[in-house]
Order: sequence, then structure tokens, then C-alpha cells
Amino acid sequence: MAPLDTGSDPDIYTSARSWDEPPPSLADFPTLGEGLKAARERSGKSLGELSAATRVHARYLTALEQGDYSALPSRPFSLGYVRAYASALGLDEHLAADRFKREAPGETEALRPPTGADVQDVKRHSPRLIGVAALVVCAVVGWNVFQRVSLMQEPHPSDIAEVPESWTLGTVPGVVRVGAPQPAPPDQTIPALYVTPGLEAELTGADPDAPAAAAQASPVQAAFNPQGAIYGASPGASQVVLQARRAASLVVRMADGRVLFARQLAAGEAWRAPAGVSAVVDVSEPSAFDVYLNGEHGGALTAVITPLSQLNARAERLARQAAASVVASAEAAANGG
Repeated sequence: MAPLDTGSDPDIYTSARSWDEPPPSLADFPTLGEGLKAARERSGKSLGELSAATRVHARYLTALEQGDYSALPSRPFSLGYVRAYASALGLDEHLAADRFKREAPGETEALRPPTGADVQDVKRHSPRLIGVAALVVCAVVGWNVFQRVSLMQEPHPSDIAEVPESWTLGTVPGVVRVGAPQPAPPDQTIPALYVTPGLEAELTGADPDAPAAAAQASPVQAAFNPQGAIYGASPGASQVVLQARRAASLVVRMADGRVLFARQLAAGEAWRAPAGVSAVVDVSEPSAFDVYLNGEHGGALTAVITPLSQLNARAERLARQAAASVVASAEAAANGG
């Protein structure tokens, strides 16, 4: 009858070592390194496995087996590595430490860290490293400054409008180019002014439908009505206002040729003329501008070029006439009373 097959080979047990066999003694080997290496090979473990078990780098374990003690860190760290390695292999760690003390250099050597660079080397090379770092920083900053300066460009005048917004008295502008007037866009048309029925009769004291009243009194809608931006002098320093009915250009030049104002006015925009200034008004289309004297409508411009002194004189004359009319009305009321 054939024996039962247990699934195991008896030759394996005869060739394998007995687990009860005691580990070899370090005293049986000429050096500590040879004993550690023989014990490791007998255990069947690799340097990587023992490094993970002892938490000691594999290069230090290799140095112990080869007797290269110069590659080890300082003596306290090396003794700890020897004890941990011997304990992981099942050897006497005290005997391993004694063998290492006899074979390793004496305790007079300088204390070395297990990893990293020497402090003295760092101190010796630190000025050179700082200099190199400073040169790198200067190069980076210089490159960025060079790139920024090379990309900077001088401002160019606009290709759409080369005329400045406005000028103050005494400044000398550059070349003034005023193109042909452009019609206002449809979305910026101004609706007709709404006049409340009866308001004119209440303000003027006369029926606006009567021919005599129409000849004597000015209608309410003839007064200056701001409908856009107003340029030029302040309200208290001006008696003449030019308002554009539609888009047109307006240039005001001084007697010495300097430009006081130049702009393409849109419909509803206006310019207040300063008093006591010798200048001429040059427009692209006279009928496109309404003249308001002392806040009341004085008709449209009659010429392309109009002296500003002529408009200011008209405003002053109308102001004197209005004042004289008020005085005459007051005297008549006093005499009648």
C-alpha cells in the first residue's frame, strides 16, 4: 500500500537549516563586518529588508559589513546602528558593540551628524553662495527692468480726434484740424421743447396770441435752454452763449493768432464767450448756431467769421435797454399812483 501524499517533499526539510540551530557568534569571525555579513546571508534577508527593520540606511549597513567605518557618522550614532543591526540578526548586540569599539577609530574624532553637510563647510562657502544668489537676483531684476523699458512707447495722438478738448487762455496748442460737421445720430435727437399752456401769459402778463403782445414780449422758449455740455467761461462772467442746433465746428482765435477754443459741438452743446476778450468766432456753418444774449435768443450767426466784440457789444446794449425800460416802467407806475 502506497503511503499517503502529504504534499510536501521530505528532501526540503533535510536541506533546510534547523530553526533551533543557534546563530553564529561574532567571536568566530576575524572582523565585525564579516560576522554581520555571514549572519545576514544565513538569515536569507536582504540589506533593504534589514534597513526597513532597523530604520538604518542601507549604505551604513553596507559600510559595517565592509569595515568602512570612515563612511559612518559620529561614534554615538554608529554604535546605535551596530546594536540595531546585531539585534535584527539575532546576535549579541553588546558583543557587537565591543567589537566595533576595538575596530573603529577612537573617541577623539569630531562629532559628525549622520546626514547633511558639515557646518564648517557651510560657513566657509556661505559668502560665495550669498554672492551667487545676489548675482542671480540682480540679473532677474535687471532683465525685467530691461524688458519693461524696451516695451514702453511714447503716447501717440488719437487717429479719430486730433483736436484737444479745450484750451485755457495763454496756452499755445498744436495743429488744429476740424473736419466737416457730422449729423447727430438718431438716438441723440432732441425732442421739441414743451411749453405749458398759459405759462407764458402768466410770466409776461400778456396774451401770446395777440399780435401786439407777440411784438413786445419774447416767448418763453426763446430763453437759453441747456441741452448738453457747456464749455467756456462761467455763467457770471459771460453775456454771450453760442448753442449748436446740429453738429458743427466752432473755433475761437485771439487777435494774436492763439486758439482760445476749438471743438466739434454736438446738437445742444454750447460755448460761453468771456467778456472783454478780443477774438473772432470761426464756425463751419453759421446757421447751425443760435446766439443768446443775456440769456435770451438773439438769432443765428450771420457769417462764418464774427468778431466776439460785436456780440458782446450787442449784449451790453440790450442790457442797458432792458434796465432803462425797467426804470421807465417804475417811474410810470409811481407817477400814475
